[in-house]
Amino acid sequence: MSEKNVLRKLLVSLKRKPALIAMFILLVAFIVYTFSLTNVSHTTSRINKANMGLAEFASMLLSVLSMVCFMNAYPRRKKTNYIMLGLSLALILIVILCDGMYIGRIAEALNDPKSQLDTTKETYILATRAMLNVHRVILIIGAALAVLVPWYGKLLRKINTNVNIEGNSEMAAIEIEGND
Repeated sequence: MSEKNVLRKLLVSLKRKPALIAMFILLVAFIVYTFSLTNVSHTTSRINKANMGLAEFASMLLSVLSMVCFMNAYPRRKKTNYIMLGLSLALILIVILCDGMYIGRIAEALNDPKSQLDTTKETYILATRAMLNVHRVILIIGAALAVLVPWYGKLLRKINTNVNIEGNSEMAAIEIEGND
């Protein structure tokens, strides 16, 4: 297959189901968090402030649940399920708040004069903070795309994905005669 044909097929599938774009962004956010889970766990065990483990657990669990709700918000060949979409957005908001709380706990630990944290040796702490900031930005983009699906869905439908076959332009109108 040529690259042009692959791109055309991708556009056709996105025209049919534009919510896949938002789902892909939410999946990227989940993968970013999952691949950094070792750093998050090490940070939790090293700093050990209130509710850090709970925030870590809630972020992981609610990320999965928000994607499940999002998949059910846009069922195939049915209208949008706004209850599931609202639930998915609420779960995404809770994950963003959990990330913010976790970043706050890291900031408390780093600014505490009694703390014996050495970020030159314990680089996972700063890596976790940076990843959580990136994770929140990706989640915000995914939530915005989830809300804007009807608008960019209309824009995608305007893209011409027809295949031009030689000889089609020369064909006259075909009359179909039926025997009654």
